[in-house]
Amino acid sequence: MIPASLELVQLTKSYGANVAVQAIDLKIPGGSYACLLGPSGCGKTSTLRMVAGHEAATSGDIVLGGRNVTDLPPVQRGTAMMFQSYALFPHLTAIDNVAFPLRMRGMGKTARRAKATETLRLVDMERYAGRLPSQLSGGQQQRVALARAIITEPRMLLLDEPLSALDPFLRIRVRAELKRIQRDLGITFVHVTHGQDEAMALADVMVVMNHGVIEQAGSPREIFDTPRTEFVARFIGGHNVISTPAGPIAVRTDRIRLSRDAREDGLAAVVQAAEYQGSQVHVALDAGPGRMTALMGDAAYDADPMRPGDAVRITWSEADIRTLRPSS
Repeated sequence: MIPASLELVQLTKSYGANVAVQAIDLKIPGGSYACLLGPSGCGKTSTLRMVAGHEAATSGDIVLGGRNVTDLPPVQRGTAMMFQSYALFPHLTAIDNVAFPLRMRGMGKTARRAKATETLRLVDMERYAGRLPSQLSGGQQQRVALARAIITEPRMLLLDEPLSALDPFLRIRVRAELKRIQRDLGITFVHVTHGQDEAMALADVMVVMNHGVIEQAGSPREIFDTPRTEFVARFIGGHNVISTPAGPIAVRTDRIRLSRDAREDGLAAVVQAAEYQGSQVHVALDAGPGRMTALMGDAAYDADPMRPGDAVRITWSEADIRTLRPSS
């Protein structure tokens, strides 16, 4: 099956006077893993639900695999959706939960259970086929929900914050499984999250949203290396946003250099705190433009520990400056 590309053309969603999504344009290539990222209320979930057909677009078009599906019901779009709550039937076993969409399509019991077994094998859950959801861990329930979503062989899978209910360790493990499954299936995944690390780890295409508009779309490396707006630089993290007479600029925290030499050019600052993060130390600074952060390797920090109250000079290379536009 050819994976479906997705194109949104001036897509808008209004709830009365409240505009949740404001005339966005977006292209996602077929077979890619896309993450819609942003804070609560930014419009990412409304966008996903319009693509799924669970919300009607106020205006604009949704083109999936070259076909305009804006006014089609969900079952005719070639998509499947995995909900944040997993929505498993508590009285059905894992295999019957997975087989349920095929049952609704009229497939015979033997054929649908064989297909469900094959799909559970794909997500490494075949040995738990006879268990009820209450007998499964959160991560195992997530895998069953994923199997149920992909059993109908959709051209695009839509995921609404699928990892939010998992603990941090399990979240890292399961997101690696999501990426593997997406590669194995070769279909397009569109995944909504508010986690920057999650989007950076998973996405081929990362879409940063704010107040119903797309602030920036591109690869994770492109967005991290060259944030276009003040919002993106702050939300993605790892950047100092500095006000200058010419407008805001961003400098990555790992490109900040600290010196105790008061004669050195640069910004005068005072160390506020040093937070140990394993292989790195986050040094919080009170500087002229406001609060800033320097990211130091643990060996460099240990060679010259920065204590609260220490006076330092902050410098960076001109090549590390990113000029920012005002946020939308």
